[in-house]
Amino acid sequence: MSKVKYYYDPDTLSYRKIEPKKSRKYRNILFFILGAALFGLLGLTILLNTSLVNTPKELSLQREVKNYELQFELLNKKMEQMEQVLANIEDRDNNIYRLYFEANPIPEEQRRAGFGGVNRYKSLEGFNNSEMIIATSRRLDIIQKEMVIQSKSLDEITKLAEEKEKLLAAIPAIQPIKNEEMTRMASGFGWRSDPFTKARKMHWGMDFTAPKGIPIYATGDGKVTRADNNSSGYGKHIRIDHGYGYMSLYGHLSKYNVRRGQKVERGDLIGFVGSTGRSEAPHLHYEVWKDGERINPINFYYGSLTAEEYEEMLKYASQENQSLD
Repeated sequence: MSKVKYYYDPDTLSYRKIEPKKSRKYRNILFFILGAALFGLLGLTILLNTSLVNTPKELSLQREVKNYELQFELLNKKMEQMEQVLANIEDRDNNIYRLYFEANPIPEEQRRAGFGGVNRYKSLEGFNNSEMIIATSRRLDIIQKEMVIQSKSLDEITKLAEEKEKLLAAIPAIQPIKNEEMTRMASGFGWRSDPFTKARKMHWGMDFTAPKGIPIYATGDGKVTRADNNSSGYGKHIRIDHGYGYMSLYGHLSKYNVRRGQKVERGDLIGFVGSTGRSEAPHLHYEVWKDGERINPINFYYGSLTAEEYEEMLKYASQENQSLD
């Protein structure tokens, strides 16, 4: 409550109450309002420049930043899982796939090589979370590079696998005459008695005794290079070039079922047992060549014989008996 002021009136010899002027009263009210407004504005400015009070926009930005940080954390966890999966693929690539296909493993320093030259992340510097953003970007770039290297490696493995498949199909791997159609395995690779001179002589193939006309099959994929009677001793014979340095020869045939230049696959019927050329009785003389050298065919029947059948063949092939040619 405001104080009441009085003044002495000499005319009436009494005290009179001082009545304030309305203009002054209004001025005081105005000053009070202005002062309060200035004080409030000053206080608000101070509060807004401290961490005690945030505007709705700032609160929204803070929530957005926290959401980004959460997303970056989730992204890093996903990248960690990707790195584990990629490391597993790389390990299998080096220690299984490339080993199986006889390819050199990719060096670890090549897989983990960094990025040289200019600063790739300069545009990401100067922000509150620059360190986190740069680390995540660098990690992504490394994963991307490792995936490119691994992708190229798998492309190479695919080509090697296709080549390996062709190689496996080409290598002579079956018996040229079926067991049920063969009389016996007459003679193996090695020193044997010559049926005509009785002298000890190197026998460069294996002799399969069978009746005349029994089918003979190609032991691997390839191309017929010869089907003629122009080689001394072999009579009517067939030669198949399998590629990769391998060649197979089938001698003493009665007739052909293929011609020179024809492509054949493993198991194709190519001719029939006979006794042409230097032969004592109907049989098939079978040879395998590798890089121009004749090698023991006993090592090339894994595709058609059981372990017991192979063991029995090995026993007969090792006997130093008389050959049939």
